[in-house]
Parts: sequence; structure tokens; C-alpha cells
Amino acid sequence: MLSIVFGVVMGLALGLTGGGGSIFAVPLLIYGLSVDPHSAVAMSLAAVAVTAALGAFEAWLRGVIEVRAALIFAVAGMICAPLGVYLGDQVDQTVVLVLFAALMLVVAARMLIKARRAPLESRVVRARLDTQAADDAGTVCRYSTDGRLRLNAPCSAALIGVGALVGVLSGFFGVGGGFLIVPALILITEMGIHRAVATSLLVISLIGVSGVGSAVVAGRDMNWAILALFVVGGVVGMFMGRALAQRLAGATLQTIFAVAMIVIAVFIGIDRLAG
Repeated sequence: MLSIVFGVVMGLALGLTGGGGSIFAVPLLIYGLSVDPHSAVAMSLAAVAVTAALGAFEAWLRGVIEVRAALIFAVAGMICAPLGVYLGDQVDQTVVLVLFAALMLVVAARMLIKARRAPLESRVVRARLDTQAADDAGTVCRYSTDGRLRLNAPCSAALIGVGALVGVLSGFFGVGGGFLIVPALILITEMGIHRAVATSLLVISLIGVSGVGSAVVAGRDMNWAILALFVVGGVVGMFMGRALAQRLAGATLQTIFAVAMIVIAVFIGIDRLAG
């Protein structure tokens, strides 16, 4: 079935590229499965939340998630995700899709820059513990000598602020927000890239649940049959991606996905603006 096939594509992208892969979900639902844009946003959130939750559970078993930081980040996002859903309901579907295409271009540009300037960080994260934390004197959240992240007032405020922004964007566009969460965690904390992405999976799943709940309450149509098959495909694709990433992940792969995003974004823009 096409729902499973497209779900595999979404999951494969998420598993291979880490943050940013789930951005394919919305266009796949709209153009591949003929779901209307507002419903596609809600269904994308649900699919991404379930897929990320499984990845987060695996990372938790490995002990590589900063649970306390993730919960602070996620609570702020969960509170603000309904605002994003509400704003999305107030905006014309064409405008939402054009803005989504612009977001895809921004994410693609970031992926291309990262693949060029920091090829090691363009590798998908396979949730394992980083033994060396980022050495950045500008970070707000730092680790104490006992290895625990110090969640003082400035650190918590930074996590809350970025979490709120990610929540609004997730609710509005139906994306997981990993492309924002991961760099934010690396910027404001001493987390290494692997721990940051593992932590982001928990954040994505929790914010996604809030966004989906808000969408359902707002009365958005959810095709549960398509969604269930899409999720099944997404889960299969994610684990396939994580397995293939051992050989394929890297700057070249990141570049390929970035180019694919640009092509899709241009197509969406032309389709909506020309129509």
C-alpha cells in the first residue's frame, strides 16, 4: 500500500539524516496520499511523534538521553504547540504550504552548510554516549564534576525559550523540529552531537503528542487508517535507516537529502503560487 511505502520513505529519511528527515512527511501526505494540508500537518505530527518515541526509548535504554533537560524543553514546546495549531487554522492552506516550502529551503541550506563545514556532524546519530563534551565557553548549560548537567536558572530559561519556539513551529507546520532542537541543544549546553540528537527524540515525541491532541480538539480531520499504515511504514523505515546509516551516512548523504528538499520545496512553491 502507498501509505506504508511513503511512511517508509519518511522513516528512512529520519533514520538516515537525523533531525530534518521528518520534514518529508507533510509533502508525502499531501501529494502522495491526497490528504488536505491542514490534516496532513496533524497526521505528520502523529507519525513523527510515534517514530521518534521508539527512537527515544532505544536511546533511553542506552542511557544517552538528558531526561531532565529534555522535559524542560518539551514542556515549553507542549504548551506552545497548541498555539501553532491555532495559528495554522487561521492561515490559508496555500500560505501554509508556501511558508512550509520556505522552511524546507532553510533546512536544506543548513544541511548543505553543515555537510560542507562539519562533515563529522552531518552523520546521523546512532544514540551512543559522547565521552567528550563540547568545549564552548559560551554555553549556558554546563556539566558539573559529577557528570550531571547543571540546570540553573539561565540554563532552564534558555531551554524554555527555544522549546517554546520549536513548539509553535511544530504545531504550525507539522514537523518534528529536530533540525532546530539539535543545534539548539549543542549551542546552549555542553552536549555532544550524539547525546543532543538522542535527547531531541524525546522532545520531538512529547511535543508531537501535544500538537496532535490540539489538532484533534480543533476538529481537524484525521484519516486514522492512512495514518496507521503511514506510522507502520515510518517505524520500519526508521530502523532501516539506522541500519543503513552505518555505511551510508555522511556529508554526501546529507547533501543528497538537502537537494531533494530543495526540489520538493520548489515544486510546492510553483504548484501553489501558479495555481
